[in-house]
Amino acid sequence: MASRDHGPDGRGAPGPETTHRTAEQAAVPEAARRRPEDPPIRNPGQYSLTDHVRERLAQGGRYVTLDGIDAAIRGGQLRWNSSDGWRFARVEAGVRLVVVVCDTETASPVVVTAWTEIADIGAAQRSERWDRTDVETIRLRSTLSERSDEHVPEHIRPRDVPRPFYVRGHELVTEPGDGHLRCVDCHGRFRSKGELDRADCSR
Repeated sequence: MASRDHGPDGRGAPGPETTHRTAEQAAVPEAARRRPEDPPIRNPGQYSLTDHVRERLAQGGRYVTLDGIDAAIRGGQLRWNSSDGWRFARVEAGVRLVVVVCDTETASPVVVTAWTEIADIGAAQRSERWDRTDVETIRLRSTLSERSDEHVPEHIRPRDVPRPFYVRGHELVTEPGDGHLRCVDCHGRFRSKGELDRADCSR
């Protein structure tokens, strides 16, 4: 996460170039012979990116960058998770970037998905790396993902997120005291990720 996912105006621009490392460029013949229990390789240049990851690189408020993915693969903590396999995780200034990879079920190693979460709220709030909106956005996005089928107004109400962040086609903001998220494009109001899943943005 060496570079913020803000552009020159500080407002959620895409991260570094997202079109490199195609499957053809990253093909590793020995990957097909690896077993699921074998630890994944730590050479980020050999991983291709799924379309899902490329989309996340371009979405404001996710704080996922190629630099961050590369650093996590090179030196992050490696853990096996029963739901999605091998994960690399690296903490920077109180925020953890989690990178899920696969290199045994595909023709070449791939980065399957990546996300950010708060590892140390005090460190994140004190850091110059993140501003207040960054921290609030990461906390709110984590709550929405962890409790996607629940209405969570009590978790939305304390958050102050004036800079829009992207979820399911909507650009969302919220103010302290509001128990809902508001889309700046379609003006819809949402209290859960499930509601966002079911509502197309009408912009």
